Amino acid sequence: MTALFAQISDLHLDGSERAADRARRTIDYVNGLAGPLDALLVTGDIADNGTEAEYEEVRELLATVEAPVLTCPGNHDVRGPYRKALLGEEPSGGPINRRHDVAGLTILMVDATVPERGHGYLDDETAEWIHGQLGEDTPALIVLHHPPARIYEPFVDTILLHEPDRLAAVVEAHPQVLAVLTGHAHTACATTFAGRPLIVAPSVTYALRMPWEGGSLDNWDQPPGVAFHVVDGNRVTTHFRVA
Repeated sequence: MTALFAQISDLHLDGSERAADRARRTIDYVNGLAGPLDALLVTGDIADNGTEAEYEEVRELLATVEAPVLTCPGNHDVRGPYRKALLGEEPSGGPINRRHDVAGLTILMVDATVPERGHGYLDDETAEWIHGQLGEDTPALIVLHHPPARIYEPFVDTILLHEPDRLAAVVEAHPQVLAVLTGHAHTACATTFAGRPLIVAPSVTYALRMPWEGGSLDNWDQPPGVAFHVVDGNRVTTHFRVA
């Protein structure tokens, strides 16, 4: 069976019309596709300040998506308001890890955030949770906010997933993991990690300029980006588009 997932990241909704307009453009683009999606993956920094009001805006926006929506938090997200206003759960401070079974795949939406810090870290609770969810042979995707490998931008490389070997050990122990999908970097890129594809989605709010491009770090003029992942057996093919 072939499955199709769209991935968006780093909406940074903050109550401003600029952020809302770019997010709406992106969702309109996804909803306007000619063929159906199996799910939309939203990989963190959904809100900019982590307030309940921002998550209420997020909830209203994502409610318009015509496919199932799977989310995980990023470093700008705050677990309590995220749980309460976005998920409709009792607020608490523990990791927000979710398993979804979609189109014959296990999709693990992983919370590797560190409250009030820019970098990520896979704590013991989350590492054990991932191990427990991968006890079957079902093909799986691990989805989180922070890339676990360098992207070769000096600032971003300081706030990636710290101690990535902890995640690498999980991936290497489970050959059914097809790929690791992340956001955070505000640039579309691809490499390998623990012998699997590592695919970083572009951002919705603004793009990152790489050092060899020159100019400021943040590119506010580039259109919002979307990644499309086609999963066919044990193969993942990714296409990047602008909305």
